[in-house]
Amino acid sequence: MKWKAACAYVADHHRHHDPPQGHQFSLGVRTADSKLVGVAIVGRPVNRHFDNGLTVEVTRVATDGTPNACSALYAAAWRTARSAGYARAITYTQDGESGASLRAAGWRKVTDLPARHGWDTPSRPRPARGTENIARALWEITAHDAPALPKPRDETRDETRAIGRRQRCPECKGPVTAAATGRPPRYCSPACRQRAYRRRTR
Repeated sequence: MKWKAACAYVADHHRHHDPPQGHQFSLGVRTADSKLVGVAIVGRPVNRHFDNGLTVEVTRVATDGTPNACSALYAAAWRTARSAGYARAITYTQDGESGASLRAAGWRKVTDLPARHGWDTPSRPRPARGTENIARALWEITAHDAPALPKPRDETRDETRAIGRRQRCPECKGPVTAAATGRPPRYCSPACRQRAYRRRTR
């Protein structure tokens, strides 16, 4: 599938998500009479801890309800990723979704993830999208020689905990004050930043 065509289909048919910001590849499934009944968009993992160069994430799957279309898309997504050299594919389902299509395509559930109060963090501002406070499940399918995934972490991790924490400038070792955006700066002043740059580029 072309990127724009897949995004247009997701915008029309997906139940709770808009099209993603990018992709590695997109796939479509058609019936015998060539009617497009579903698409899958595959990209890099959203969670940076899973983005190891060997893993892709199925970020969107949307169908018109045709039986077995979801399973066909998940299976085709893994075959395509495997042929491109990837060792693992992951995806997420929301609470209330059975995952039957994933199991039928050979995927397995890794873990259940707790609900988040929101996706907005100091380093990544996000508006409310209506998917907050919903538990999710992480699924995967792997090659035999795939390295193990790191243990899933709280995705709010250190981004929010860093606010207000006392930090030291790497140049003068003085205290660093958090910026108005909540994102901790690396240096305490432009002068320290410039001195560090000059030393690096000598």
